Amino acid sequence: MNTFGRNFAVTTFGESHGPAVGAVIDGCPAQLALSTADIQPLLDRRRPGASPLASVRNETDSVEILSGVFEGMTTGAPIALLVRNQDMHSGDYEAIKEKFRPGHADFTYQEKYGIRDYRGGGRSSGRETVGRVAAGAVALKYLSSFGIAISGQIVSVHGKTTMLEIEQEILAAKNTGDSVGGIVKIVATGCPVGLGDPVFGKLDAAIAGAMMGIGSVKGVEIGDGFVVAGRFGSENNDQMTKTGFASNHAGGILGGISSGQNIVVCIAVKPTPSIAKTQTTRDIRGNVVEINVSGRHDPCIVPRILPVAEAMLALVLVDAVLEQKKYR
Repeated sequence: MNTFGRNFAVTTFGESHGPAVGAVIDGCPAQLALSTADIQPLLDRRRPGASPLASVRNETDSVEILSGVFEGMTTGAPIALLVRNQDMHSGDYEAIKEKFRPGHADFTYQEKYGIRDYRGGGRSSGRETVGRVAAGAVALKYLSSFGIAISGQIVSVHGKTTMLEIEQEILAAKNTGDSVGGIVKIVATGCPVGLGDPVFGKLDAAIAGAMMGIGSVKGVEIGDGFVVAGRFGSENNDQMTKTGFASNHAGGILGGISSGQNIVVCIAVKPTPSIAKTQTTRDIRGNVVEINVSGRHDPCIVPRILPVAEAMLALVLVDAVLEQKKYR
């Protein structure tokens, strides 16, 4: 399952400590003006080494367009996007290559495949999201021609809500060899009415699946989410007026189809599992051992997950837009 989407199909490739990561897009419409300048800004927001709050792995994440673009325009052929890995410290994992990191996918990958790339986690690493972000940037460029825009913001980190408190909380966790998680909100504006398909092609179901497909995401809310369980219908219904809706508790989706309002999504992001604090785990022979994860890891993935979540929402919406074009 390395391919996402039907009409705008994105296949990501590469490992955390391999030569490169990237994506191939199949289905991007022709004659879309596209250059690396459209893609690089989103990758720059995701890249490590840009902040004391993030991993110090120093990657430029410079994107190369290998195919599908001629004289600055997409041709309708597959678009291959490549980002070369430059700053791998694979030796950091030598001491723990036979140990399973608690909270990480090490154990499940080993059990499923009988082999795993212990250098940074291979495909289970957050480095895999580079391809998603690159492809998402292309999707965002196409969506912009329909007036659709996507933005994200941090709601909270470890219960803290102001940027100063958030920064202090992340640095405090980093200084003690620990990590913290948080909540992120993503909003799509300008969406037309009618995106999404009943019954098993609901737009909110596709969004939830896309968000849960991001590593470290453990919960998704559309609109007001779990809060609606404590309301009366009279409180929760988005009543209609002559000019539109009086509220947006549904998050812009009714019956799995976009209502024309802003699409609002919140995701819960777990603390980064790779931490320096001593923990108990098992090794590949089943022995109970202690583990301390050294190397370069984010004390909080929340700031860098924003462009990833924006990209995934863009990929869902571009697929829905292209699907809707079949009917009109």
